[in-house]
Amino acid sequence: MVFEVRTARPEDAVGIARVWAATMPQLVKTARAIELQLKHGRSQEVLIAVDGPDVVGYASIYLPPADAEAPRVRVTLQVPPEYRKRGIGSALTTAITERVTELGAGRLLVVVADDEDSKTFATKRGFTIDRRMSHSAADLTAALEPVASPEGLRVATYDELDPKQLYDAEVQVRDDDPSGLSGGPAYEEWVRTSWSNPDNRFDLSVAVLDGDRVLSFVTTTADPDRKMIWSNLTGTIPSARGRGLAKVVKSVALARSRDAGFTVASTGNDAANEPMLAVNRWLGYQETGGAWTAEKAL
Repeated sequence: MVFEVRTARPEDAVGIARVWAATMPQLVKTARAIELQLKHGRSQEVLIAVDGPDVVGYASIYLPPADAEAPRVRVTLQVPPEYRKRGIGSALTTAITERVTELGAGRLLVVVADDEDSKTFATKRGFTIDRRMSHSAADLTAALEPVASPEGLRVATYDELDPKQLYDAEVQVRDDDPSGLSGGPAYEEWVRTSWSNPDNRFDLSVAVLDGDRVLSFVTTTADPDRKMIWSNLTGTIPSARGRGLAKVVKSVALARSRDAGFTVASTGNDAANEPMLAVNRWLGYQETGGAWTAEKAL
C-alpha cells in the first residue's frame, strides 16, 4: 500500500464518513455533517491518510486557545480495521504529534478503542491508559413514557430555543466533564458547526427550562437510514442537579424518537459517571462496548 498524509478538504467528507462508520458504527456522523465541519470549523485541524481516491485513516487536533501555556490537547485517530498494521496509524500519530508540538502542547489526550491491539498501539507510543468510557444502546420499541418535569419548569424541543440559550447551558456542562472530551468552540463557530449540524434533529432534542434558562438538555443526532439516534450530549447545569432533570429530557427524547420511527438509541459515557449511567440503565440502555482515554506528556 502506498498512502500519503494530507490536510482534509470538504470533498473528502464521504471518505471520512466511511472511516467513522467502520471504526465507531454507534455514532451518527454523516458526510453532510463532516463536510460542514471542514468548511466552517476553525477549532480543529483534520488530517487524512489517502490511498489513491480512498480515505484510509483520519486524525484531528482540537486546537487550544492561542494564549494557553502547555495545554492538554485532545486529538483523534481512526484507522478502519482492514487498513491497520500498514503504518497508517503511525504516520498519522507522527504528523499530529509534530503539529501539536508546534502549538506548544504539554500533553495529548486521545480515545483508544477497548481492544488489546489498540491499547498496545497507544502504550508503545508513550500514552498511558486512563479513564474507561462505556458505549451503550437501547431498544426504542420498548422506550418508557416521558417523565413529567417538576412543577414550575417546562419542557421544550430545540425548535423552540434560541441557540444562545443552549450554548450557555452547554458551556457549564462541558467544562466540568472529567474525561476532558466535551470541549467545544466559541459561540460563533458553535452556531455554524454544532447548532447547524445537519445530523441534528431539533424535534428530538429536548431541554428543561426555568423561564428562559436551560437547566438540562439532550442533543440528539439521527440517521434515518439506520433508524438510529445518538445522544450527542446530555447534561444538567451544576446548580440544577439532583432534581431528576436528566431523566426528564432523555425520556422525552427517546419517546419522541420512538414515535418518529427510530428503533435504536446509542450513547457514550464516562464509566465513572454513575448518575448518568443510572439514568441510562433506567431508560433501558445496555452496555455494548467501551473505550479508554489515554494521555501522553510531550
